[in-house]
Formats: sequence, C-alpha cells, structure tokens
Amino acid sequence: MYRLLSAVTARAAAPGGLASSCGRRGVHQRAGLPPLGHGWVGGLGLGLGLALGVKLAGGLRGAAPAQSPAAPDPEASPLAELPREQSVAPWYPQTPAPPRSRCFARAIESSRDLLHRIKDEVGAPGIVVGVSVDGKEVWSEGLGYADVENRVPCKPETVMRIASISKSLTMVALAKLWEAGKLDLDIPVQHYVPEFPEKEYEGEKVSVTTRLLISHLSGIRHYEKDIKKVKEEKAYKALKMMKENVAFEQEKEGKSNEKNDFTKFKTEQENEAKCRNSKPGKKKNDFEQGELYLREKFENSIESLRLFKNDPLFFKPGSQFLYSTFGYTLLAAIVERASGCKYLDYMQKIFHDLDMLTTVQEENEPVIYNRARFYVYNKKKRLVNTPYVDNSYKWAGGGFLSTVGDLLKFGNAMLYGYQVGLFKNSNENLLPGYLKPETMVMMWTPVPNTEMSWDKEGKYAMAWGVVEKKQTYGSCRKQRHYASHTGGAVGASSVLLVLPEELDTETINNKVPPRGIIVSIICNMQSVGLNSTALKIALEFDKDRSD
Repeated sequence: MYRLLSAVTARAAAPGGLASSCGRRGVHQRAGLPPLGHGWVGGLGLGLGLALGVKLAGGLRGAAPAQSPAAPDPEASPLAELPREQSVAPWYPQTPAPPRSRCFARAIESSRDLLHRIKDEVGAPGIVVGVSVDGKEVWSEGLGYADVENRVPCKPETVMRIASISKSLTMVALAKLWEAGKLDLDIPVQHYVPEFPEKEYEGEKVSVTTRLLISHLSGIRHYEKDIKKVKEEKAYKALKMMKENVAFEQEKEGKSNEKNDFTKFKTEQENEAKCRNSKPGKKKNDFEQGELYLREKFENSIESLRLFKNDPLFFKPGSQFLYSTFGYTLLAAIVERASGCKYLDYMQKIFHDLDMLTTVQEENEPVIYNRARFYVYNKKKRLVNTPYVDNSYKWAGGGFLSTVGDLLKFGNAMLYGYQVGLFKNSNENLLPGYLKPETMVMMWTPVPNTEMSWDKEGKYAMAWGVVEKKQTYGSCRKQRHYASHTGGAVGASSVLLVLPEELDTETINNKVPPRGIIVSIICNMQSVGLNSTALKIALEFDKDRSD
C-alpha cells in the first residue's frame, strides 16, 4: 500500500503527470485560475490512502466471524439494558435473523411503562421483571435500586426474597415423593411426624392430612393467634360475599316488579344490619404480627414445630380455608421423614435438577452475590431498612431467595409437565416432564372451599392459585386460564404467573411444549400487590405473540 501511494504521489507531482493531463489541476489551469500548490498533491495522496484503507478493512471484516446481533454491550447501563433471550437462533451472514425479543418490542415498552407506574405509585426502591414465551426468556430488566445506600441498580441477576412462592417449590418436593410412592397424601400426618400431636375440634377427634395442609384446609393457624378475631373476620367475609351473590343473581334475573323490589329492599336492609353487627374489630395484618420478625435460628423443621404444634385448630379440617404458612412448616417436616433427607438438602437437589442455580434458602451469614437489601416506610413515611429476621422457621412456606430467571425456569418446567401429555401423540421424541402430566393436572385443579386472595375469580389448588377459563356473555370479557402464586415477606413482594396457550388437537402440530407466557416479578418493598400487573404483562406478550 505504501509503494502504491508513493507511485501515485510521484506521478501527480511529475510534469505532464496526473495533474497536467485530465485531472482537476489541468482543468484549473485551463480555466485561467491561479496554479494549485503542492498541498493538493498531499491531499490526493491522503484521500487515496483513506479510500484504500476502508476497502481493505471491509474485506477483513467480511472474512471475520460475525458477532451475534443479540450480544449485549458490556458498557451499557443495566437500566438501559437491551432485552435478552436465553436461546438465540443461529446467525447467517446472508439473512441475519433478529433476536426474538424484537418481535415483542411493543409489549416490552408497554410493560416497562406499567412497571414504572407501579414502582412510582408504591414508592418501591427496586423491581425486577422477567418474561418467557414458549420456553424462551425474551425480556428481563431491573428498575430502580437493589441497594439504595450504595446506589446499586437492580438487574436481571438481582437476588431477592420470593416469600410464599416458596410454597410452590415445596409442592414439587411433595409431588416427587408422591409419584415415587414414598408419600401418601391422605393419611394422618402423625404417620410421618409423630412429634405433631393428634388434634381435636370441639371435643371431636379429627385428622390433619398432607393434602389438607397443601391447600390450607387443615385448620392450623397463620400468624394471627386470636381464634375469635379470625372467626369473626371469616364470618363477616362470608356474609358480605353472600350479599354480593344475591345482588348479582337478582340483577341477572332482571326481576323488577314491586313485590320483588320490596323483597330486595328488605333483604338489603337486613343484610346491612347483620354486617354492621357482625363486623369484626380491627385485626392486625401480617406485618404487625410478632412472629413474622423472629430472629431465632431453628436447626430443622421438626424443631420449628414447637411454635404452633400445641395450638388448637381454628376449624374442623376440610371445612374451611385459612391460609397458613405454619402448615408448610409441617409439610417440610413431612418431606424430611418421607425422603430420609434434610429438607434443605432435598430442595437443593430439586433446584439442581431444574437448573435453578441461584435459588437458595435465606441465611444472613453466607455471601450471596447480587443479593438486594430490603426496605419499608416508617411512621414518618421515610424509607428505612427492614429489621433483621431469621426465616429458618419457615423455609418451606416463605424462606427462599431467587432471581426472575430462576423463577422463569421453574414456571416453564411446570408448564412443560402440564402440557407434554397433549403432544405425545404428535411427537413421540419429547422428553418426560419433571412432574408427570397427571400430577400437574392435580396440582392445577381448583380445590373446593378454598380462596385465592390475590384474584377473587380463582380458587386455591395445590400450592398454586388457579383461575379457570370462563366467558359469561358473547363479545364480552373473556377470562383466561392461568396459575400463579404471590409472595409477601418483610421488605419484599413477588409473583410467578403461568399463562398457558389455549391448545387443542388441531393446533399442536409442529409445536413443542412449553407453550405459553411466564411472568416473574420481584420487588424489595413489602405489601406490593403484583398479580394483576403480571397478568397484564402476560396478556401484552400473548397479544404480540398472536400477531
């Protein structure tokens, strides 16, 4: 290249050379303008050099391996990070396939805006979201701060408390033991844990079983110890619900004659009087209960039973629903006895199988990278750090830490097991699910006499809340089938939501499970309701997916 430039420059500078023949210099002189100086020669050499350099660089770049268009910029801010995907299609130089996340650009933008609004409304320091479509992570992003004091931003790898989503993880352990024939869900728990005393209710001997514990039908208390307050609150809720159902049925039937109007008015007056008379006194919420802030270290699940094992049942097992984290403490003890392993050891084996490598029990001593700090607002409405708590008494019901990525993996494993049975006839090469299809159907079937506090349309199943498909009127609201679980802990809120694709035998050709949308959200602020937000996000991605 140097010799080429030298020859061109010499020719340009020589008499009768390049400049005096047909170049700009000859034209310039023939036009009667002042002669050009030697600087023009240097300029020509520089221009040719740049042109040849670009040409050479282009050739070298064409010979080099192309970089995947989905590769993240290491200098990019975590808050402005591009949506990422775990599995990207092969890249071909002739027809580069764009990352799949670009197909969901509208849904990502809309969902990001929604999360910003939720974050601002509740004053949460940080929030992290992850979304997968048909088994592939298409978006994960952190907003705000994982650590306010040190200005550490949230990112997809941020580790937070997942609270009661831990119950869904524990259910997998119980299901595996049940599938292996090591656990009977319908015999008294004393068969596995004799340390838990036999119970009576109103003088009658009753049985508490594993199945009842899973669906919160056992009668074992939650954090509220006052049985009178709990019964008053449940009676008030039942009366209020009955009143709403009566009003709805009357409106649906459309009765409008005077007699029915008078009867309706009289019924309303009586119900209102009953509600006023039976309205319970102010009941403490969970975050005002002392047991939520325990600092005592429990060595195992059997030891932590002493917190509640001698307390009376709040109702006859099977007759009513009472959400109970302590019920899952007893389930952890059952897992230990049925498996022959320590509960945490058995759970770590499950996390390894599910590739949930960042999911661990919360302990203060270990160094856990990317662990967030947790916050609450004090009485003066100032943001403060939450007090230290030890969750060893409730590993199974609310004691694990995780990331949105691990929760997506967990959700996809559950969805795969739920759907794989539908695909077996069209694709015999499919691997089995971590749980059998019949097990997943059992887990996601709503149980009678239960409630789903985070969505009144649903019922509690087996460690999952489930909303069933429903449409009452034509061209009106259509209720989608989905399963989810929310979590609330000291300084943390969470949700994991699974929205399965609506499949039938005609639409499964050329498809493989899992088919559907998974959304996980974790937040380092307590008392943040996230289920409706997760459902809206899932529906946004489902819309882009359909389009």
